[in-house]
Amino acid sequence: MPTIYEVIRRPLITEKGLQVKETEGTLVFDVAPEASKTEVKQAVEALFKVKVANVRTANVLGKERRRGKFSGFKPDWKKAYVRLQAGQKMPEYVSNY
Repeated sequence: MPTIYEVIRRPLITEKGLQVKETEGTLVFDVAPEASKTEVKQAVEALFKVKVANVRTANVLGKERRRGKFSGFKPDWKKAYVRLQAGQKMPEYVSNY
């Protein structure tokens, strides 16, 4: 089994991610493409010491990027929406400005 730092790569700090965090109690992470929902759940519970209600995942296709006449693709990646159980304290990995 991979370590929790191999499963969870980084938190996604975007406007949509912060809004979902505040309104729905859901955290958004960039996770390993081969990680399952169960592995993501166990990694978040171990890393932040919270209880997870459910996990939703989405595979994101890489966009085409061009530099002059040369073109290529950014890599595909996977993100996970992790909803915490009611009453759990939201971990602060970023300060909201």
